[in-house]
Amino acid sequence: MIRSLNKLILNNLIIKKNNITIPYNNYKFPININNFIYRNFSNNNKNENNDELFNKSSIPPNIVFRLNLMGKKSKELRNMIDSNMGLGQSEIKKISKELQETAEPLGYFNDLIEKLKELKELQTMLIEETDEDGKQMIKSDINKLKQEEIEPLEKQLLFSLLPGSKDDAGDAILEIRAGTGGSEAQLFTQDVYEMYRSYCLQKGWTFEPLELSVTEVGGYRDVTVSVSGKGVFGFLKYESGVHRVQRVPLTETQGRIHTSTITVAILPEPKDVDIQIHERDLKVDIYRSSGNGGQSVNTTDSAVRITHLPTGITVAMQDERSQHQNRSKAMKILKARIYEKERIRLQNERVNERNAQIGSALRSERIRTYNYPQDRITDHRVSINGNLNSCMNSDGLESFIDEILVEFHTKELEELLS
Repeated sequence: MIRSLNKLILNNLIIKKNNITIPYNNYKFPININNFIYRNFSNNNKNENNDELFNKSSIPPNIVFRLNLMGKKSKELRNMIDSNMGLGQSEIKKISKELQETAEPLGYFNDLIEKLKELKELQTMLIEETDEDGKQMIKSDINKLKQEEIEPLEKQLLFSLLPGSKDDAGDAILEIRAGTGGSEAQLFTQDVYEMYRSYCLQKGWTFEPLELSVTEVGGYRDVTVSVSGKGVFGFLKYESGVHRVQRVPLTETQGRIHTSTITVAILPEPKDVDIQIHERDLKVDIYRSSGNGGQSVNTTDSAVRITHLPTGITVAMQDERSQHQNRSKAMKILKARIYEKERIRLQNERVNERNAQIGSALRSERIRTYNYPQDRITDHRVSINGNLNSCMNSDGLESFIDEILVEFHTKELEELLS
């Protein structure tokens, strides 16, 4: 569609080359059509060049270039529709669709340009100001403009540019498992569970525990949770991996720091239309539940173990008193695990090497360290540090995750545009 629109634009432009006007159909078509359109638009002048404004912005230059191109192309498409130059219904439909797809990022881009202009004016005023109190007021205005308006716009712009995955807007299954470190890893599993629970509730999402395996020391051996709400998987998908904790356990008498690990997995929760599981492919075992539980534990055959024969994936559930409830929860988890396995297989086949590595290393790669003695949390993939106490006990995790998303989205955009 984009190629045909590019051709449509060029067919209705007067192209100047060597001071001679040449109709499009007599001009040799260039290889990089978007760059050609960008250089030859009649409204391409220095006043509309925004590169200078973005010198101190977090938006990379190549993305700014593409946004400038997108804006000029969008303007030309609108001119074509407004001028009634004999376009057919199919051409108008294609143009309208592209204008609709680019409206959101261009809206953020134009808003950001205005704010960057304000910033430039304030910086000029700061240089010219001679009064010290005046300088402090201007500096305060600059910081407020950056933190409250420019930085949020930059994030929104980057998010709007990425090609959306159908999974990003949907719900997710969160799995947390204790790794190396014994009881300390189990206690930390509970801490991270509480951290994510607070984050999800703060975002207004539904946080529904499906399985909690409590240990004798009071922590969790493993946890499975269903998280539902707007854009859950898109926000949480980069949390998958090995999380390492460094701290002095409560049982440590000599003050030595111990290192333990847990694993976090974020699985997109498929809708019924995304995945079909046939009864003939399932092996269902019913058995008597054991361990801590309600009055029905050890008295009725309510526990359920379901095995998906084609993949060998098995899920066991005994948390509920009724066999029906346990089967329903087990199927929910089973669907998510089967869907995630297939999603990663397709990802490894289709995407570039970097994304394939992300998909295959999610559960084995050490992505984060929680350093309690230094009150620091570090994401090793993007080299971002945060305040540990704020992330674990208050609202600091939201801004920490947002920073990570910006870094990943920027890298993905740069790769898409390279």
